[in-house]
Formats: sequence, structure tokens, C-alpha cells
Amino acid sequence: MRNSFIDTITVECEKREDLFLITGDAGLGVLDHFKEQYPDRFLNLGVAEQNAVSMAAGLAMSGYKVYLYNIIPFLLYRPYEQVRNDICYQNLPVVLVGIGSGITQAPAGMTHYSVEDLGIVQTLPGLTVLSPADPVEAKMAALFSLECRSPLYVRLAKRGEPVIHSQTFFDITEPQIIKKGQGEIAVLFHGSIAGEVIQASRNLEKDNISATVISVPVLQPLNQAFMLQQLREHKFIISVEEHFVNCGLGGMLKKLSCEHKGCGEVIALGIDYKFIHDINDLQRMRELHNISSVKIAGKIKSLLA
Repeated sequence: MRNSFIDTITVECEKREDLFLITGDAGLGVLDHFKEQYPDRFLNLGVAEQNAVSMAAGLAMSGYKVYLYNIIPFLLYRPYEQVRNDICYQNLPVVLVGIGSGITQAPAGMTHYSVEDLGIVQTLPGLTVLSPADPVEAKMAALFSLECRSPLYVRLAKRGEPVIHSQTFFDITEPQIIKKGQGEIAVLFHGSIAGEVIQASRNLEKDNISATVISVPVLQPLNQAFMLQQLREHKFIISVEEHFVNCGLGGMLKKLSCEHKGCGEVIALGIDYKFIHDINDLQRMRELHNISSVKIAGKIKSLLA
């Protein structure tokens, strides 16, 4: 996903002279081509995260379309005050490109995981949040970012995520129905867990369980009209995410269902709200936290039983 996003921005630099890319000593290899092609529009500011955010804001005020690239804890957590005051409060069109969503930095440990960022961004009014699920959505997110005139946060996974879309062009701001089911279950997901959800859906089909599967790229602002339609059309709405269950998509859906009548039951699958002490590879981490394809399918089958 990282390459898909950055390659799209790099190509656009041939047409636009206002694009500027800042990194905090991250993206080695991924950003090399951009740096070589456009050295006058690239800066590596090193381990100075607060300064990087403030500089991005200053460049945006000078007319540049700025992309700030870093792993999520150093992009959003450490410089939260600068993101809040310098970018969001002033409604500047800076694109925060966050790498390593969920636990895709495994086995680096909890300092590098990003399982609470969706809770943080809900405290920043006016910040649009995109969580692409595959390289196709990452490209669509990049194209959207080029025209976005307000603060934007794009959270990208670190690993080589599989392509889940058959289409190559669509409106990234709309939820995408990956598979239309015939039962009473809808499974909604975003970001890095996409491959596990798709495989879980295939496992369920072997047991004649047909679920509607929906990717939700835009988490803020949430498309409430679409979500309410799903909440009212299905008996069970299951959210799956590589994020804390209390403050991600599942929490948003539960809040929405509480505010409206006639909604089905929302079941949030994700990472339990506690610090992660486990150290392991990504697949094993997903199994430990019950969000692997086998565990997802098993939870849905037990729910129906």
C-alpha cells in the first residue's frame, strides 16, 4: 500500500509544482524515487517530529500541498499538540501519511503499534480519516488527497497487503461492498485486516453462511446514512478491525445504533482494550488477539449457533 500511495503522488509531481514531501527518517526505499526525482521538494527532518508538523503547516500556509510521512506513533502520537494547533485548528490541507496501522509493525512491540489512533483522531474536528484496505484503495486515497483542501490522515499498513478489489477506480469516500450476501449478517472492516476478513468470508461459505462484506475506507466523517441502512437491514452487524474495540469502527457503530431505533445488534471484533505485551510475527499476533481469519469465522459461527 505504501508504494501504491507514494507512486501515485510521485507521478502527479510531473504536473504540479506545489507538492512537497517531508519524512521523519522513515520510508527508506519507498521514498527513494521521489527524493531522486524531486530533491528540491523533499526533506528528511530526522527525529524531530514536532518540528516536522509545524514546518508542514508553515509550508501549507505558503501555498504548498504538503505530505508528512512517518510511522503512526511518530506522526500522530508524539506531536499531537502540533497536529491539533498548527494543522487541524487552522484547517490546513496537510496530508498526514501514517505507516504501520494496527499491529503491522509486528514484532517491533507496543511502542510501534497503532491500535488507538482512531480514538485520538476523533478528538480532532475537521480531520478526515482514510484507512485503505488494499493497494487499490491506497491509490484512490492518494488521488483523493491531491484534491483535499482540509487536513487529511491516511493510515497505511506496513506489509504487502493483497488486492481485494476487482475494480481499479471508484469513489474512495463511499463504503465499498466487496461481496453481497444473502443472509442476516453484514461484516464491516477497514485497513490492514482486509485479507483476514475476506478469507473468513470464504471459510463461512463452506458452511453455507453468506455474509455481506463491506470495506469502510473513510472512518471520519463516518457515512451515517449508509451505516444506518446496514444496521437496519441486518440482524447482526459485525465490525472487524486491527484496533482497540472501544474506540474504533465498532465503537462508532455501537454509538450510532444506540442513537437510532430499529437497528440490529453490533458485535465489535478487534483488539482488547489493554496494553499489548506479546511479541510475535504478525500472523501469530492476529491469532493471539482473535482476529485471524479462522478466529473471525469461528466467532461468527458461534454467534449464529
